[in-house]
Amino acid sequence: MAEKKFILNADDFGMTNDFNRAVLYAYGRGLLKSTSLCANGPAFDNAVNEILPECSALGIGVHLNIMEGHALTKCHLLTDDSGMFNQGYLSLIFKAKNKNVQKQIENEFRAQIEKIISITKPDHIDSHVHTHAIPEIFKIVVKLAKEYNIPYIRTQHEAFYTVPKLSKHLNFKYPINILKILLLNHFTKINKKQLENTGLKTNDYLLGVGYTGMMDDMTVEYGLEALPDENCIAEALIHPCKYNSNIKDSHYNEFLITQNKELENKIYRLGFEITNYKQL
Repeated sequence: MAEKKFILNADDFGMTNDFNRAVLYAYGRGLLKSTSLCANGPAFDNAVNEILPECSALGIGVHLNIMEGHALTKCHLLTDDSGMFNQGYLSLIFKAKNKNVQKQIENEFRAQIEKIISITKPDHIDSHVHTHAIPEIFKIVVKLAKEYNIPYIRTQHEAFYTVPKLSKHLNFKYPINILKILLLNHFTKINKKQLENTGLKTNDYLLGVGYTGMMDDMTVEYGLEALPDENCIAEALIHPCKYNSNIKDSHYNEFLITQNKELENKIYRLGFEITNYKQL
């Protein structure tokens, strides 16, 4: 019998108090068992002091962030004069080949990891806007994961699938998301070779790229149905927020994924165990 694992992970833990409360509620009354903590998030202290004490079995990852917010270190090649990150993804792809940039990225990542390790033991590493998927940056993350004994690093291979809802495809987001899948799947082929003989592990599949900004129970269900019936670890990333005022409706829809008991039963019927990296 195939041994299939499903991890629903809430990215951006520590970014806002509303995101933090959504993680608490989704953990206590939903199917969320994993989240990724952003060390330079404005609501980091709230996440650590108010939420984590109530979530003893929650798997915690390091959500590396060099895309927005204030840097923890001096890294002028990545920030403006006030220390705020100001790089786009394409800019980072090109800049990551520069040795001085690589050094500043490593120092910043090290500071973010150490800040989280001082609070809790992380079980995986991922990143804001998939910046660690860039192969030169992924190499840095592999080095640090080994050094800090963090066993899993997220990779982004997403099997192509569609859901039977026209509105999810006739929009500006979907074609851009398809290009993201092609790029990230290419990076994943390179990055999985970097993981060989390191002792580090990764997920086999990721859900959440093709329908970025449109994730809901349907995208999770059809995404899992599209996977081959074999041993695998499938991760779906979401950015849940329980309160749909002053936020994008998509974040509230992603929170509703965590509350859907019918979806939870469907996941089990597909043969998946709902878990987190800490329990693997």
